[in-house]
Amino acid sequence: MVGALKGIRQPDPGGDGEGQEETKTRPPYFTWPLLSSTPAGLPSSHHQRCGPSDATKGLFVALLGGGLSAGFVGPFSRMAYQSSHLPSLELLIFRCLFHLPIALLLKFRGDPLLGPPDVRVRAFLHAVLNVLSIGCAYSAVQVVPAGNAVTVRKGSSTVCSALLALCLESQGLSGYAWCGLFGSTLGLIIIVGPGLETLQEGTTGLYMALGYILAFLGGLALSLGLQVYRSLRFPSCLPTVAFLFGLVGIIVSVPGLFVLQTPVIPRDVLSWSCVVAVGLLALVSFICVSYAVTKAHPALVCAVLHSEVVVALMLQYYVLYEAVAPTDIMGAGVVLGSIAIITAQDLSCQKKGQ
Repeated sequence: MVGALKGIRQPDPGGDGEGQEETKTRPPYFTWPLLSSTPAGLPSSHHQRCGPSDATKGLFVALLGGGLSAGFVGPFSRMAYQSSHLPSLELLIFRCLFHLPIALLLKFRGDPLLGPPDVRVRAFLHAVLNVLSIGCAYSAVQVVPAGNAVTVRKGSSTVCSALLALCLESQGLSGYAWCGLFGSTLGLIIIVGPGLETLQEGTTGLYMALGYILAFLGGLALSLGLQVYRSLRFPSCLPTVAFLFGLVGIIVSVPGLFVLQTPVIPRDVLSWSCVVAVGLLALVSFICVSYAVTKAHPALVCAVLHSEVVVALMLQYYVLYEAVAPTDIMGAGVVLGSIAIITAQDLSCQKKGQ
């Protein structure tokens, strides 16, 4: 190393500048800048990478965890009703039981079970709205085909969420989002429209009309619940509202079951399997949708949840052996195309530090 340093000619301060010129043309090797793999002309932010935005992450969580899992809930509920005539309120009670163990998590973390005092009323309101939405959905699916009941509930929740966001939050949507919302709503109308012709057929038609009304009210309550949840801001928000849903559901459903309906004890394996599947899948869907609505617009979340309709229609045909009309397939295709538009327009890249 010393010999190499001696071999380098140093500039002569008193000379004619030849040493300085040679030093400029042949700088010492230990002063050479490190070679960069980035071509010249690129901005200084080349050490950053692009990733999906928070809204995109929320929509994918709603699609994979919320819509796909919830699509099994309606058909499994109908199977439990057909197998052992399990009442809707009793099925809601079983579902709420899966939410109660979340109290152990809250106790372990030292958080209050009912939430902070300043947001406790809104947290209870969110639980009441969700219980009302689920109760209406379970009641509707017993008199209306599972795919149609899910379709009406999801369609009404999407439209109501868009209107509530515009009225309460003054939060606008892009042109792609409105195009996706219009397409998804059109697909739902294509699916449900032909079935509305049977509403003129006496008592059966009256019950079906009541089922469609309950499905619409369930979607309205769901959209209101999502707006209330977006206003909650405290660290343990998600586990708290999940526990409150189970608590409020038990308090409301147990008296209503003995007053309005007749309790039934499932006696076959199929009924118990459906009950357990409904409870677990509904819990996963509840958590994923609650997370997604904090990342993306509630109307877009509800539109992505239309994937539940496609899953329900597939199970309606292959598992329940109920007829699926060509219009159902056409409407499902329109819904899937609308979901693709809504998701693709939100696949924006945001720069993240490496």
